[in-house]
Amino acid sequence: MSTSRILDDLLRHLRLSASQDTESESRRLADRLRRQTGADIALVDGEGAVDLATPGITANVLAALRPVLGQLAGGRLAAAATQTGELHVRCEVLRRESPRTVLVVAARSPLTRETITLASHTGTVIDALRRVRYADELAHRYNRAARRLRLAVFMALMAGDLALARRMTTGAVPPLLDAERIRLHVLHCPPPDRDRIAERYQDSSGYHGRSLMLRCPVYDSHLICLIPDGGREDGEDGLGGLLRSLVGDEPRYALGISEPRPLAATAEAYEQARHALAAARHTPDRAAPYHGSAPLARLLPREQAHAWARTLLRPLESLPRLTVDVTRLALSFPRSGVARLLGISRNTVTAHLRRVEEALGSDLHDVHCRADLTLALTVSGLPAPGGASAGEGPAPSLGALLATEEAATWARAFLMPLHDGGQRHLLQTLRAWVDSDTDAQRTARTLDMSRTTVRTHLRAAERLLNRDLLASGPGTHDLVHALRVTDCAP
Repeated sequence: MSTSRILDDLLRHLRLSASQDTESESRRLADRLRRQTGADIALVDGEGAVDLATPGITANVLAALRPVLGQLAGGRLAAAATQTGELHVRCEVLRRESPRTVLVVAARSPLTRETITLASHTGTVIDALRRVRYADELAHRYNRAARRLRLAVFMALMAGDLALARRMTTGAVPPLLDAERIRLHVLHCPPPDRDRIAERYQDSSGYHGRSLMLRCPVYDSHLICLIPDGGREDGEDGLGGLLRSLVGDEPRYALGISEPRPLAATAEAYEQARHALAAARHTPDRAAPYHGSAPLARLLPREQAHAWARTLLRPLESLPRLTVDVTRLALSFPRSGVARLLGISRNTVTAHLRRVEEALGSDLHDVHCRADLTLALTVSGLPAPGGASAGEGPAPSLGALLATEEAATWARAFLMPLHDGGQRHLLQTLRAWVDSDTDAQRTARTLDMSRTTVRTHLRAAERLLNRDLLASGPGTHDLVHALRVTDCAP
């Protein structure tokens, strides 16, 4: 093969191999040069470590060349020719910027100009391939670090701690943290697509302009998007419009959109978007904004509700903070998702929940117990009532709280879509499903229908109630309380 054809072939390998296995390709190019010219090559970095070497260049040869290699790596020489034993050796610097890479060419006969040229080009291509691999590794590590930071910022916002979100991004605070109100979007799509979408619109800082997109750490098919309310990103030409257009173009996608919420209320916005997503999956355009009333916890008489919640949660005060945090998450997400989110095993999650069960004397597999605990934790997170009487007197029962006119009004509004739409058969299924502890198979036996029919009714109820029911969590807990209130109301 002529020299020109070999050089052309090297360029072709450089174009084709950038995205392939650079290690094996580099070795193959070096072995081919040895077969064609009889010369061995090695690539040595500035610290003297060997990146690649063919069999003729041994550790003893490189040890003998150490003084010359030191001068080349130090920048005092650009190239040098010498002889070590029976070997004719030529060394040259391939990469002048630090860290430098030195090419060593050795043969038992004097090196011809053609051999030196081919070895130099081969070494340059190999070094370029290695630099491409190093750049790819750096980009991968950067993207992974950026994903982790975005998730950390999101989790701080979910906890309502804006100061923590700012502290962890010191020096590069995302513009989103200056927004007063946001709309949270949850896009349902195949897992590979969410990575592609997030990376496509990621800017050089690792964020997405004034918005923030991140992979959901619990549900593999969810992409979470926080968009400032009323800004350009929220309009048809911004990120919000882009998400809606993606859903319109792809039948596998669905989109849930929260109401505008303060940045400190990101957790509430997230729950709204999750509920809206459950409804969106059953609508023709597969995109739905959240339509719902205020949470039940906000409508209960604040002083009495706080007294009830304190009484219920008092046994948890002696437990570790992590145990309570795990329990909060487990009331909204599957246990496997909580384990993935916190980086612990599912057995560890179960152990934390068992401590809570023992402290409360409750069974957290029971949907009514989960609903009561969720309500108590939500109430305890609301601003405490003022006044000197706060915390005085006996705590009311939950039944007394749910017998108030505020609770009755909320429950009627919650279940109204089932009555107005002539869907009382769905209400019957929902009652049996809750009484069966949200077990679809038991519900099917109770109602003498198929399990598929039960799930069909549940999906229809999700759309009407604008709540996520199939994933055990806040939507199911709201349903439990609404049914309990209506059963007790006159």
